[in-house]
Amino acid sequence: MTVTADLAMSLDGFVAGTDVSLDNPGGDGAEPLFEWIHNLASWRERQGLSGGEENRDSELMREWFDVTGAVVMGRMMYDTGEEFWGDNPPFRTPVFVLTHRPRRTLVKQGGTVFTFVTDGIHSALDQAKAAAGERNVDIAGGASTVRQYLAAGLIDELQLHVVPALLGEGVRLLGGLDTGRRTLEVVRVVDTPLATHLKYRFTR
Repeated sequence: MTVTADLAMSLDGFVAGTDVSLDNPGGDGAEPLFEWIHNLASWRERQGLSGGEENRDSELMREWFDVTGAVVMGRMMYDTGEEFWGDNPPFRTPVFVLTHRPRRTLVKQGGTVFTFVTDGIHSALDQAKAAAGERNVDIAGGASTVRQYLAAGLIDELQLHVVPALLGEGVRLLGGLDTGRRTLEVVRVVDTPLATHLKYRFTR
């Protein structure tokens, strides 16, 4: 089992724009981070849609869906995505939401079950590992949640989809991160017109 984090990022290091809110989940100016995903065949399949582009980007997205058996996310990511995801969220796996506000477990269509975890990042990861079986656990976001797991040394692989855009301001993934000195090895670099897909593994 591998613990992963997989995020789209601008060339200047932002994973969301400014003024992220329930009504503005990606933040102002963040459209380039997500536009490349919307017409991929694998993404559209997960939204219950047909068509879309079958290309290398779509293959990488499908790979994530296939190998991920459970997801951990922060409460802000859940709150900003809840309405957009609707009754049939694209995860189709158990999702563990880090929160200080308890909430009953929500069972959605397609196999997505949201469990709200109030006792910290280690508990959420342990529960996700138990649910994932042989498949991976993905730390989905947002940036603060991923940084907590990176700082604790709990992420094995980091995949960044670097889009050819400069946001100038917003939410940085790696800004202010205190992990100590850590070494990564490059697993894969895939360059497409839409993004440069960088996959790293942390050496132990």
